Parts: sequence; C-alpha cells; structure tokens
Amino acid sequence: MPHILVIDDEKPIRDALSNILTAEQYQVDTAENGKKGLDMIKELTYDAILCDIKMPGMDGMEVMAKSYEMAPEVPFILISGHGTIELAVEAVRKGAYDFIAKPPDLNRLLITLRNAVEKNSLIIETKVLKRKISKTREIVGETPAITKIKQTIEKVAPTDARILITGENGSGKELVARWIHEKSNRSNAPIIEVNCAAIPSELIESELFGHEKGAFTTAIKQRIGKFEQANGGTLFLDEIGDMDLSAQAKVLRVIQEGTLQRVGGDKSIQVNVRVIAATNKNLPEEIENGKFRLDLYHRLSVIVIHVPSLNERKDDIPSIAEKFLKEICEDNGVKKSFTNDALSELKNVNWTGNVRELRNVVERLVILSESKISKDDVIAYSNPATPISKTQNVMIEKFEKFQDFKDYAETIFLEAKLKKNNWNVAKTAVEVDIQRSHLYNKIEKYGLKRS
Repeated sequence: MPHILVIDDEKPIRDALSNILTAEQYQVDTAENGKKGLDMIKELTYDAILCDIKMPGMDGMEVMAKSYEMAPEVPFILISGHGTIELAVEAVRKGAYDFIAKPPDLNRLLITLRNAVEKNSLIIETKVLKRKISKTREIVGETPAITKIKQTIEKVAPTDARILITGENGSGKELVARWIHEKSNRSNAPIIEVNCAAIPSELIESELFGHEKGAFTTAIKQRIGKFEQANGGTLFLDEIGDMDLSAQAKVLRVIQEGTLQRVGGDKSIQVNVRVIAATNKNLPEEIENGKFRLDLYHRLSVIVIHVPSLNERKDDIPSIAEKFLKEICEDNGVKKSFTNDALSELKNVNWTGNVRELRNVVERLVILSESKISKDDVIAYSNPATPISKTQNVMIEKFEKFQDFKDYAETIFLEAKLKKNNWNVAKTAVEVDIQRSHLYNKIEKYGLKRS
C-alpha cells in the first residue's frame, strides 16, 4: 500500500485529503506544519508528499528543498489556494513533481498522485537493479590510507601497468581492481575475474588458457580461456598466491610474450590483456618458501597497492556503515537509521572479516532492530554468538529442536576457528581438540566454505 504524507496547516483540508486517499487504498499520514512534516520525512519512507505552499513558519517551497536533502527520490506535489501560472512554473522549476490549485480537482489529484507513486517505484527499482548488476561500488572513506589509494588509482588507471593489490580477505581488493578498470582506457572492454584459490590445480590451465576438443577425457568441446575472454580488457587474478607453480610459469610466459596456447593445441594466440593480481598472502615469504616465482612477482608488482584492514581505518566505519544501511534499506523497502552511539560502538568491534563482515552485520541489524538502531543493538548483533540476552532470545525462538541449535552453534564455532587459522584444517583441529578427519567431516556436514 503506497504511503502518502499530507502537509497542510488547515485541518479541514488535511482531514478531507486523508479520507479521500484512504478510500483509494493509500496509507496516509498528516502534518500541520512544515517542521513536523520534515521530522516525519526523516523518520519514515513515503512514496509521495502533498504539501501546501502557503503555511506559517515554513512555506511549502522551503519544506520541499529540505525534504530533497533527506529523500531526493520522493516526488513532491505542491498545492495552493493562490495558484498562478508563475507560481506553478516556479514550483516545477525548483523540483516539484506537479502543482495543483485549491480546491483541487479530485480526478486530476488522484491521477497525478498515482503517476508520482509509479514514477517513484520505478526510480527505486532501477537503482536497486543497477546496483545488483554492477559490481563496481563507491570506495567509501577519507582516512589517509584510503585517500592515497584513490590518488594512486587516478594516476595508474590510464596506463597499462600491471598492478598487485595486497590486503586481508574482505578488505576490498576486488573493488580497487574494478575501479582501476573503470577509470582505464579499457573500460569499454570486459574485466574478467579468476579466483585462483577456488579452481583445482589440475583445471587452472584450462580455465586460464582454454582447451581444444579432445585435449583430455572431459574436453568434449573447445573452451575459450579467461585470457582470451579478457582480450582488450582487464584480467583480475584474485588470490594469485594460491596458484600452483606450473600455472605460474605459463602465466609468466603469456605476460612476457603476449601469446598463449590452449591446452591440447599448438596454435599461438595473441592476447592484449592488462593483468591486475590480488593476494592476502605475503608473497616475499611465499617466494622464500619456494611457493611463488620471484620472476612472476616482479612482473606483477609494477605498482603495489595495499588495502588496509577495517581495523586499521576505524574512522571510516561510520560512513561505510551508513552507505550499507542506505543500500540495504532500499533493497528491502524500509527506512532505518543509526544513533550516534551505535555508530561509535561499531568502531569498537574487532572486524576480523573486514568490510564484508561489516556489511553482513548491517544487514543483520536492519532485519532484527527497530527503526532506530541503537548501541545495544550493535552489541547484541555485531556477533551472532554474543552471549547477550537479546541475542539468546532470538536464537531460542529460531530453533525448535535442541539438535538444530547445537548444529548452529557448532557451525559458528568451527567457522570462526577456521577463519582465525586461515583455513589451516590441521592447525584448527589441534586448537579445538578434535581429530582432523572429524573436522573434515564436520566441514562437509555443515557445508563450510572458505570465503
């Protein structure tokens, strides 16, 4: 049901409009002056606003201007008993969806309101769909480390220099890579992502370079590899520290020569690709341990960009949380806000999962909290296993059987320990005091996967 706000200093007008619109299946709120109307706009989400122009204290034009600062997408329909063509033109020029003279023609009012609500719905749907389709989000933050990253992107993006991005899991390495591509001369061509940690070593060459039909048992048709798919654009090799040495040697050759051969083929294929790599590992240490090629490291690290962890830039947390809150509220059609204490409390959390974890927590807060997200909500929900009564009550209500609750608790515990040990199963098994084979069984049972 569309939600409408009527702002008018005359009670008979408010009541009449409220009764008419309620009968037309609208949910209607009313406000007797501009200040109260703005307070309601700040707290609630409306699909359209009807506002009188001539009101004491704050006129409709001023209310509209202040409203657009808080909710720029909500259509504003101005009404006035002193209607002139000049006033109507001025209202529309300043951003009003439409201008209606008093007493309003009922049919025109309802048609205008219906069109305004439909336009607002389409704008919100378009924004949500664009965000879901596009993986390139804004880099939020003003701390020195983030400012330096933005400046580096501006300098290196227009070049074809190879770039190595380092940082912890969930810190935003992929976002940096996508912004480099967006600001490069290759932005009209694709950016192709390869998660080197997610591809088995025996398939990595086929994934990167492609294969010919019959190259191996399951090669029933020709396959175009990621290098060829990225031709003219950018290839993003995520978690390159997990690539095996054999594949590293072939990647090095393609970077050096600009040509490749598909698995099972003998034809040299030219490719023009900009390579951006990322890793959460310390590659100099990996080189010392014989797990990464020194020559490939030097080829990839023409420019090195380090993305700091969220714990290293806590002053950015409020602005990032506010950005996530706005997006999640738009996706779910709700309106919620943080208190100042809540934003301060978010800075006190130990963010082991970085920005990715922060987004999950904000989504949890939107689902489980009231319209004002408080400090207590952050304490209760920033960690789903936090032993606070509010969280306990939510968990108890969620499960009917004791075994289901035990499985849930075991899943959270094991996932946290595995993450802490960078998914070293042997080390985790020793730490939690169970046999390694039992831990593997539980990983399979609960479907645990490395992010």
